[in-house]
Amino acid sequence: MFDVLNVRHRFSDDIATVPGFPCPPSCVSLPVGEIQNEWLQELYKTIGARRPQFIALHFQEVGGKDYMVNMGHAQQFFRNIEFSEELKDFDRRCIYVDDQFQAEDRFTALGSMYFIHKSLKNIRQYDFSVKDFKAVPALDKFAGSLDGVTAVEKEKFPKNFWPDFKWSRKGFMRTRWIIHDRGLDLVNVHLFHDASNLVACKSSPSVYSANRKNALRHVINRISDQGHTPMPFFLFGDFNFRLDTLSLVQHLSTSAEVQTVKKDSSNEVQKIICEEKADRQVLLLIEDKLFAYLHQAVFREDNGKALLKYDKEVTAFDDVVREEEITFPPSYPYSEEYTKPTQYMNTRCPAWCDRILMSHSAQQFIRSGADGARSVIYDTLGPNVCMGDHKPVFLFFALKTNVH
Repeated sequence: MFDVLNVRHRFSDDIATVPGFPCPPSCVSLPVGEIQNEWLQELYKTIGARRPQFIALHFQEVGGKDYMVNMGHAQQFFRNIEFSEELKDFDRRCIYVDDQFQAEDRFTALGSMYFIHKSLKNIRQYDFSVKDFKAVPALDKFAGSLDGVTAVEKEKFPKNFWPDFKWSRKGFMRTRWIIHDRGLDLVNVHLFHDASNLVACKSSPSVYSANRKNALRHVINRISDQGHTPMPFFLFGDFNFRLDTLSLVQHLSTSAEVQTVKKDSSNEVQKIICEEKADRQVLLLIEDKLFAYLHQAVFREDNGKALLKYDKEVTAFDDVVREEEITFPPSYPYSEEYTKPTQYMNTRCPAWCDRILMSHSAQQFIRSGADGARSVIYDTLGPNVCMGDHKPVFLFFALKTNVH
């Protein structure tokens, strides 16, 4: 069996509040250690239920926004996983964490952990320096800039990808494996976010969507070039894919009167207010970092299925990648209040930011069950538990073991 999990974990104990929507006194967030404990228990519960032989954990934004303060928490978090009782039967562990934030020109804040069960014998790992596969050691552990670590290929996106960002940690990290004669690239990806809800509303697709498209195409081109023999691949991470905001807002406000408030000193939009025509109730309020929709439950009803038609960014890559059917609610931005684990924050429009994609050739590696059905599970961890602002996403499947 081959279990793949995409994980985005924030090492922060802050509660996000929004001007005009203050956090009431009764709102209490879990301390960072408690959130991590809840997170780990959900991970171990899933591992125990699925009993995989290979586990891939991919983290983005290691250390969170306050990485200089929280990197110590992150390092302890990784140690807790590495030495957990639940993973004692995984006798080979490969851990690569880019946590050297002092190296600003190369720092990606990506972390990749791989656990190989003692029952899995036919596995080898690629060395990008010698361009060949080697036996997997009992422990291959590196933290820092990862420069010179030949088991990974890491790249931070060039600054010209998004000139308006003064500095960014976005990029990708690749490892390569042979499991039962199947060669696979596992790629940890973190793409650019929406900096402003108002800017995202200006066009369809948004300027942010176009930027993510360019970055992801760059990743796919890089792992498919002739520097190393191209192989089937899986992409995991926080792609920051958002719903087509302009089209969605037009849909949500069909029964409302839309007002645009501009700053006195300029023609710049400051906020968008959508009021119900009948009773003048505010249906939707949008600011740079505020997306307050009165009927937020629509994003959770039937797992948000009705809104998937606005999830368009991945379709630009239908020529090279595919995805299992999404049957879970948007993975971001969840409340970090422990009493509201299924509620979204009013900071951004909920979206399926966290995804696992695969090349068409990788799809052929997934083994069908005895009844001919493909035995695949694509879901979130901890749907009813406070896991931070992102719900981790995992993909579980059986890997074909014989070449046909």
